[in-house]
Formats: sequence, C-alpha cells, structure tokens
Amino acid sequence: MPTLSEADSKALLATHGVAFPPERKVPTADAAAAAAEQVGLPVVVKLGGDGIAHKTERGLVRLNLADVEAVRAAAAELLAAARPDDGEVHLLVAPMQRGNRELIAGLHHDEQFGMTVMLGVGGVLAEAVADVTFRLVPITETDAAEMIDDLATQRLLGDFRGEPAVDRGALAAVLLGLSRASEADPSIVAADLNPLIVVDGAPVAVDALVEVAR
Repeated sequence: MPTLSEADSKALLATHGVAFPPERKVPTADAAAAAAEQVGLPVVVKLGGDGIAHKTERGLVRLNLADVEAVRAAAAELLAAARPDDGEVHLLVAPMQRGNRELIAGLHHDEQFGMTVMLGVGGVLAEAVADVTFRLVPITETDAAEMIDDLATQRLLGDFRGEPAVDRGALAAVLLGLSRASEADPSIVAADLNPLIVVDGAPVAVDALVEVAR
C-alpha cells in the first residue's frame, strides 16, 4: 500500500481536527534557513517525499538545530542524501519539541472487526510495557476518555518530572480527529502519530504517516 509523505499525511489529518505544530515545506537549503527563522529556532529539519516513509532509519532527520547556518548545512546534507527512487523530495522545517513523555496514536485495521483507533505509550518504553488500547471507529468523546483511562501506565499521564499532567481533553481531541478522518476517507488503510511528545502537558504530534489504498 502506498504511503503519503509526512507533509501530506499531516495535511490530511489536520483537516479532521488533528493539531500539528507549525512547520514549513520548502525546496532548498536557503529556503529551509529562512523557514527556521519563521517558525523559531531551534528546529528539526527532515527530508520528505512520497517515496520516503522511514526517515529515521535512513538518517534523514536533523534535530535541535540552533542557528541558521546549522539549518542550511543540515538541509544541504539531507538533499544530497536523496536517492533516485525517492522521487520528488522536499524539506520539512519545524520547531524542536522537548518532553519527557511520549505517546503513540493511530488508525489500524483489524481483520475481524474493521478500522480501530489506537492509543499507547510510546518512546523507549513502548516495546517494554506494551501498553496500548483500541476502540472501533467511530468513537465518541466518552470512548476517547475511556481509552485514556484504559492505559495501565497512568503515572505517565499525571504530574511527571516537574511537568504538568497530560491535557486529557487535548489527547481526546487527537483520537477523535483520527476517528473522523477514517470515517470521512475510506481510502485510509492505516495512520500513525509516532511520537506524540507531551510538551508542558499538551500532546504534540511531531510525525505522521498515513497509508492509503489506491
């Protein structure tokens, strides 16, 4: 199944209420440097394109770039790393997000029951704790709240290492947005928001990947 680029994945989900940080999609290293000043340093720069689904594995992400020259240099390196089979590529420039907690959310098709919304603990703990919950699409506000309550690792959702508790309303809005996207667009086969970094209590989706049927 084909995947949408990160930029197109975010644009699709955003139309259904999933919030993303401000970012810029640009074609050149100079444009990336200008975009970094617009969104606010420090930034993350990624190489994107419809043929690039797994950026981290290929080293196509540059984190915590603190000045314009660092952005320009990183962007040039990323463009040079593009392969012919990547097709048309671009750069994504977004503010650097920092938090001690990560969650994951998405849409996954169950062969027996159909499309589901998923919420789980992400980051380095994901495989170790396997803390995840599902609901069938469509979900209600009550369903979204129950999904959050279903996570076994509730301590991660409260006050944590000097950070405020997770904004459950904002997290529920992410889950509801995913559900609406699935209802509105039957071509969506799967979607992943990984990670959702908890920044000052707010879940911030810093990456998105949508798989579609064509």
